Amino acid sequence: MSKTIISVQGLAIAVLHRNQQDYLSLTDIARFRNAQEPFAVINNWMRSRSTIEFLGLWEKLCNPDFKPLEFERFKNEAGSNYFVLSPQRWIESTQAIGITSKSGRYGGTYAHRDIAFEFASWISSEFKLYLIKEFQRLKDDENDRLKLGWSLQRTLAKINYRIHTDAIKETLIPVTVSQKQAAFIYPDEADLLNVALFGQTAKQWRDAHPDAEGNIRDHAPLEQLVVLTNLESLNSVLIRQGLPQPERLRKLNEIAITQMRTLLSASSVKRLK
Repeated sequence: MSKTIISVQGLAIAVLHRNQQDYLSLTDIARFRNAQEPFAVINNWMRSRSTIEFLGLWEKLCNPDFKPLEFERFKNEAGSNYFVLSPQRWIESTQAIGITSKSGRYGGTYAHRDIAFEFASWISSEFKLYLIKEFQRLKDDENDRLKLGWSLQRTLAKINYRIHTDAIKETLIPVTVSQKQAAFIYPDEADLLNVALFGQTAKQWRDAHPDAEGNIRDHAPLEQLVVLTNLESLNSVLIRQGLPQPERLRKLNEIAITQMRTLLSASSVKRLK
């Protein structure tokens, strides 16, 4: 699950992406009408018979576990003076999935985008149009990042092919592991890879760069990250083969040196920079 914030007419609207579906915060949308009591706005919206009919139809189309009998009861009661319906009651009674209401990190009342847009229309037609526009901008940005990631994956695949076919042409980047480093037992396998590629542990790097943000891998160039990905896969194979850690370190260091030499001459890497 991931969370993104979009700005609609100066109002921050949270968007949750889970199970390949987008849920927008009804709580945030309701603040356009009443910033102090957004839940009262949501509850008033859910009292309407037309709202109940819309929610029930959405659930029938998208939710095989939806309870239609409870929905019919709510629909018959909707509009009467005594009828009150909260998101929690709707969810618990009908097993609805179009609306969620939880506490915690991703807490609040959220609704599937189909329902959220319907709620926004009840709030304000103008606000709904701005909401749709900003939401679409978000989806366009996500699609652009996916396209970039796909292009990068293709380039990395070409680089990995070169690793297996090119001759060593340049000076090696990783230093050869010393006997002292090889004899040391590293409690964290991630540090084993750090020593094989960078010649130092994560703590040693942090001690040498106390003012730097992130970790050693955050500051690594693309070539080292490519090699690091390969070392992670190779290390898992060596572990399954039962090789002791000192021997694995020597082998991984040798492989890192060889691959870095090749990557320095790979033209596809240079085109990425």
